[in-house]
Amino acid sequence: MAQIIIDKQNGELAFRLERFENLNQFDHLQRKHYYSIILLNASNYKLSVDLSNYELQGYQMICLSPYQPFMLSSEEPCQGWLLNFHPDFFCTYRHQNEIETEGVLFNNFYGLPHFQISEEGLFFNLIDQISKEMDRDSIAQHEVLVAFLKVFLIEAVRQKKQFDKEIVPKFSDGQSEILQNLVDSIEKNYCELHSPKDYADVLCVSTKTLAGIVKKYLKQTPSDLIYNRIVIAAKRELYLTSKPLKQIAAGLGYYDEFYFSRFFKRKVGVSPDNYRRTVGFAKLERL
Repeated sequence: MAQIIIDKQNGELAFRLERFENLNQFDHLQRKHYYSIILLNASNYKLSVDLSNYELQGYQMICLSPYQPFMLSSEEPCQGWLLNFHPDFFCTYRHQNEIETEGVLFNNFYGLPHFQISEEGLFFNLIDQISKEMDRDSIAQHEVLVAFLKVFLIEAVRQKKQFDKEIVPKFSDGQSEILQNLVDSIEKNYCELHSPKDYADVLCVSTKTLAGIVKKYLKQTPSDLIYNRIVIAAKRELYLTSKPLKQIAAGLGYYDEFYFSRFFKRKVGVSPDNYRRTVGFAKLERL
C-alpha cells in the first residue's frame, strides 16, 4: 500500500513510498514528472529506459529523472519498493555540491540508469524510518523526510560510484580510452558540436568505430549521448533559472528557438514550457 504526501499548495504529489509485489504498474512505457527510485529483487527482469534495454537480476536500484521514459517487465515474481519525490519537495540541483546525485544517479548521459546494490540492508533501514515518519504526520515532517532522503541518496551515490568503477575495467584498454575521450569531448563541446562526425573527427576515429564502441558498452548511439547531454543542460536551465527559451537555446548552439523546442519535446516528451511548469523549475529562482 502506498504512503503519499500531497503538496497542499498545488495538489500535486510531493513524496511517495510504496511496496509492490509485482510489476503490473510498470509494464507499459511511462513518463513521470517527478523523480523515481525503484529497488527491485528478482532472478530475472527487463528494464527499458530511454529506448535502451537491459536484462537484470538480483537486487538492483533504478534511478529515473522527471519525464525519463521507462518500463519494467518479468515473467517471474518480483517485489520491491518505489520511492517518488517531486523537485519542489527536494531539489537535487540545489544540493549537488553535497550529494552529487546529478551525473551519477540522475541525468547521467553516458552511464547506466541502474546499479547492483551491495548493501541492501542500509536502504531497507532507511525505508523503514521513512515509512514510520510518514505515518506520524507530525511537526517538521518535511524536514525529517528530507534528512532521511539525503542520507538515502548519499548511500546510493556511494554504491553507484563503486558499481561504475567495477564495470569500467571490463572494457579493453583502447576502447575504454576512446569512450572516455568521447565523454570528455562531449562535456567540453556539446554547446558547439552536435553531430557524431564532429566528435569522430576530434578523436581521429571513424564514425562507424565510434558508434560500435558506444553501442557495445553503453547500449546507446553517439547521437543519443550528444543529445542527452544537451537536454540535461536545458533541463538545468529550466530548473534553476527563469531565462527565456530563446536564450537557453542560443546558449546551447541552437539559434532557432522553435526548432529547439521541437527537439526538446521529441526527446523529453513535453515542451520546455510544460516541463518548466509541471516539474516546478521556474519557481525555484524566486524562492
